[in-house]
Amino acid sequence: MYPFIRLAYQMAKHRNDPPLEFDGVHISQHYCLPWDIDMWMELNNGRTLTLYDLGRLPFSQRIGMISALKRRKWGMVVAGLSVRYRRRVTMFQKFEMRTRAIGRDARFFYLSQTMWRNGEATSSALYRAAVTDKNGMVATDLVAAEMGKPDWNPPLPDWVQAWIEAEDTRIWPPED
Repeated sequence: MYPFIRLAYQMAKHRNDPPLEFDGVHISQHYCLPWDIDMWMELNNGRTLTLYDLGRLPFSQRIGMISALKRRKWGMVVAGLSVRYRRRVTMFQKFEMRTRAIGRDARFFYLSQTMWRNGEATSSALYRAAVTDKNGMVATDLVAAEMGKPDWNPPLPDWVQAWIEAEDTRIWPPED
């Protein structure tokens, strides 16, 4: 089940945090709970992605994106994702999540999220996110302007650009 209560808690906990710049880092603390683990007694890989929502949505709130989405009746979707898992997180372990925006192109925003335990990264995710309305995707220029940050458009790092290029070579729709 989706962690609605945990999400509500994170949103409430960070509602009075100072606003973040687009490229600021949102830091939040979490625990791996019994319903987050898999048969190997560690944080389930799919649950990791769900828990990343607990950092991404308060981050979006703090940078002003959620307000812009509400004003314009837009939505936000994950359009692509690449994850690295490197260290185990086991039941009841506390971990820190860090969320930040990397940049944007004409269609997508690129976000980085990482989980840390005892000073070591446990996983890292690169997200491609889009804003949508009833007609489809909304250009990032329009979204940034609605947020009052029309000039925020840093160059994407080489590793992000390489991922974008690799994604463009994937067959879509899939053959099977």
